[in-house]
Amino acid sequence: MRLEYNYWYFKSAIKESICDDIVNHANKYKNQEAGINNKEPNKNIRDSNVTWLNDSWIYELINPYIQSANKNANWNFDIDSSEYCQVATYKKNQFYNWHRDTHDKSADKIRKLSVTVNLSDSKNYSGGELEFDFKDNAPDITNQTHICTEILPIGSIVVFPSHVWHRVKPITSGERKSLVIWNLGKPFK
Repeated sequence: MRLEYNYWYFKSAIKESICDDIVNHANKYKNQEAGINNKEPNKNIRDSNVTWLNDSWIYELINPYIQSANKNANWNFDIDSSEYCQVATYKKNQFYNWHRDTHDKSADKIRKLSVTVNLSDSKNYSGGELEFDFKDNAPDITNQTHICTEILPIGSIVVFPSHVWHRVKPITSGERKSLVIWNLGKPFK
């Protein structure tokens, strides 16, 4: 699928105090090793911890940005629901290797748009870059990829089609927290 825009971003869209509220709220719940596609953890692919949230105030906060990106990027995907939110925590040497957020296409609904919100001040960590590869096939191991620098300021939001290859590079120091939301709709025809 060729796109005019591979991602859409909103720099510093969410106030730092609200980012802190999301982190503090997530800290009240169980933090667990991250799995892959709701399966057991595989530290060769992903090494991070996650907390699952399903709070309407978070969706209400982020949803206008999702709708705006969907329209402004001319994706115009039919989106009618979201999965649980995930607060992901990456500490030193943790990462999430190349992947796409799509699931089984035989499902009633599929992931169409993925959202990442930076909850950490980028001065407090190094590494952990969100990187994209916009080819339809497997990621390019010759390093012809794109690092998404627009996500670096705290409260920045990046929305992208769930079929786009992406990764979080290893953290080299500090801790990076992000909020991730997957938005669903009926399969493409």
